[in-house]
Amino acid sequence: MSEAVIPAAVGDPRVITAENAGADEPLPLTGERTVPGIAEENYWFRRHEIVYARLLDRCAGKTVLEAGSGEGYGADMIAGVAAKVIGLDYDASAVAHVRARYPRVEMIQGNLAALPLDDASVDVVVNFQVIEHLWDQSQFLRECHRVLRSGGELLISTPNRITFSPGRDTPLNPFHTRELNADELTELIVEAGFEVALMTGVHHGATLKALDAKHGGSFIDAQIERALAGEPWPAELTADVAAVSIDDFDLITEDIDASLDLVAIAVKR
Repeated sequence: MSEAVIPAAVGDPRVITAENAGADEPLPLTGERTVPGIAEENYWFRRHEIVYARLLDRCAGKTVLEAGSGEGYGADMIAGVAAKVIGLDYDASAVAHVRARYPRVEMIQGNLAALPLDDASVDVVVNFQVIEHLWDQSQFLRECHRVLRSGGELLISTPNRITFSPGRDTPLNPFHTRELNADELTELIVEAGFEVALMTGVHHGATLKALDAKHGGSFIDAQIERALAGEPWPAELTADVAAVSIDDFDLITEDIDASLDLVAIAVKR
């Protein structure tokens, strides 16, 4: 799922659309989810990818459900280490895309509020950048608890409301229903029957902090400003965004309220 606030410009030839996408191309870039392979989207893509990369070892040899698998690149990463990966998404086009592009993923269509899996049938549930899109977050977490085996883990990430929509009662992203801070996410997870083993957060590393300074104090705001303008991006900004890698982000427990995204590991009691 994308956390870019502004949808991509319609008609931009660099953007993959439903008309020019194929099984070997990313899904349409709508602002609701992030996809690989687009220079202007690379910051958001890498910001999501780091969480997969850092938590990948927790899926090794396990039966894993990715609830809300979107474009499918993350489920395919997990498939490289897991015994089995089940991808679940409500969007029929995403389901078809993942089946065609990522054959290692067992893809099914379904509602996250009523997971179409048996009780205690998976070892790990992965839910990255999805819960903020859901209307009934508590029901979804109860469903995660139901399908997990005893001792199984829920790996979850979501934008930190404090930094993503500062000072607002409603999310900036029109695709979000409710954003959370660390305390609110913890409360939801515990109420669903989990124990929070770790609450950490994604932060800019040294390179991205330098880009913040270079682009007027906020590298993110610089990208949003250009997207709002509806004009081609300056070559320098495009190059800076395209060069971002997962190594430019830090995943740390300190200063959680200043994090960009929250990342939690929860265990079924």
